[in-house]
Amino acid sequence: MSTRTLYLIRHGKAEDHSFSKRDYDRNLVDKGKVRSRLIGLKLKHQLTHNNTLLISSSANRALQTAEIFCDLLNYHTKDIQLEKSIYEAYFLEILKAINKVPNDIDTVLIFGHNPGLSDLTNYLCDSYIDLKTSHIAKIILPEGFNFSEVSGSTCQLETVITE
Repeated sequence: MSTRTLYLIRHGKAEDHSFSKRDYDRNLVDKGKVRSRLIGLKLKHQLTHNNTLLISSSANRALQTAEIFCDLLNYHTKDIQLEKSIYEAYFLEILKAINKVPNDIDTVLIFGHNPGLSDLTNYLCDSYIDLKTSHIAKIILPEGFNFSEVSGSTCQLETVITE
């Protein structure tokens, strides 16, 4: 049995809210792209490529962040699983997407939004964190656990990857 890893990744810095564009359509700004690349490079050095699944909110800024990570991790962007339910989701909605991950997957990267990702980390790990843009919560599942078994207070927050 191998230990599985969950990475909860908050999207990079996006355009400010405006009346001329829906929140869902906001794009990454240059600072967000640069920070996402820096943190993606840090992740690249700890990530193994066996049986990895990327799941992203379908909102522009989350998908653009996922695409930057794909470029760095040599992962095909067409293999990103888009999950509209992650956009503006309560943390238990994000957990539902994680619980559907097949048992042959060892590593999951979720690209999404706050407060859902921070709340999910705190729920799973009995932690108290607030993920900033581009930051990653690296969460370790208990030995022998599948993603379908993840629930409150079952996991360990190993680290928060920042720049």
